Amino acid sequence: ALPEKVKIVEVGPRDGLQNEKSIVPTEAKIHLIDMLSESGLQVIEATSFVSPKWVPQMADQVEVMKGIQRKPGVTYPVLTPNLKGFQAAVKAGASEVAIFGAASELFSKKNINCSVDESLQRFDEVMRAAKEAAVPVRGYVSCVAGCPYEGKVAPEKVAHVAKRLYAMGCYEISLGDTIGVGTPGSMVDMLEAVTREVPVSALAVHCHDTYGQALANILVALQMGISVVDSSVAGLGGCPYAQGASGNVATEDVVYMLHGLGIQTGVDLTKLMDAGAFICRTLSRKSSSKVAQATCKL
Repeated sequence: ALPEKVKIVEVGPRDGLQNEKSIVPTEAKIHLIDMLSESGLQVIEATSFVSPKWVPQMADQVEVMKGIQRKPGVTYPVLTPNLKGFQAAVKAGASEVAIFGAASELFSKKNINCSVDESLQRFDEVMRAAKEAAVPVRGYVSCVAGCPYEGKVAPEKVAHVAKRLYAMGCYEISLGDTIGVGTPGSMVDMLEAVTREVPVSALAVHCHDTYGQALANILVALQMGISVVDSSVAGLGGCPYAQGASGNVATEDVVYMLHGLGIQTGVDLTKLMDAGAFICRTLSRKSSSKVAQATCKL
């Protein structure tokens, strides 16, 4: 049984743009978010409150949060890796934040410079501050299917991190196949392990399309009761620490598939494709969305 409705979490403005080599103008980021807001998306991850030293592309986070036109009914979460980031985000007007852990020790060390358990301890501070400020927190788990340094990741490891984040108070846990090595088979194994520890209603999937498996993996997740999907307009983004990770699944392709299954998303595909075309022109590149490519040819 497939869900009647799916909430799409658009991660393009943050996850999609964070690794762009040349700095994307602040106005372009704001315009992209505003166009995405107009398309009917309910959740748009706007930016990241990390040190500009680590992610120079997100150095304009305060200007972006000030510049966007917030649409009623749309949330604009931001990534906050630590308490300092959380405080800066709230000051800039963020009403929801996200924290990110990993199911792989080596990835955690290379990505956020600490072990998995240390990363979870760091988040304790953020969670306490968020509770006091009544700010909802979403949790990410990276490398749920595989790691660029460790190879295959055991489903039990993913379940352990997801369970900890949920117990800490994250209202939703997004399970990220960061390097896109998952297949429908490994997706089932991982989700079975996680759903033993966390209610399926609190889970989301975040699939990368490196091996062309993202839509198949999302379909399996839907069949297992998941009704929240992360995706990135025009398939923007990859992972700076994951060799060869070609990027997120394109929101256009996810919406096309969901609508074809009779699942409601509230998203206007034409307006979404306009937003994708805009950011691709800005970045001087072709869209990675198959739907956008096919429509252009038509």
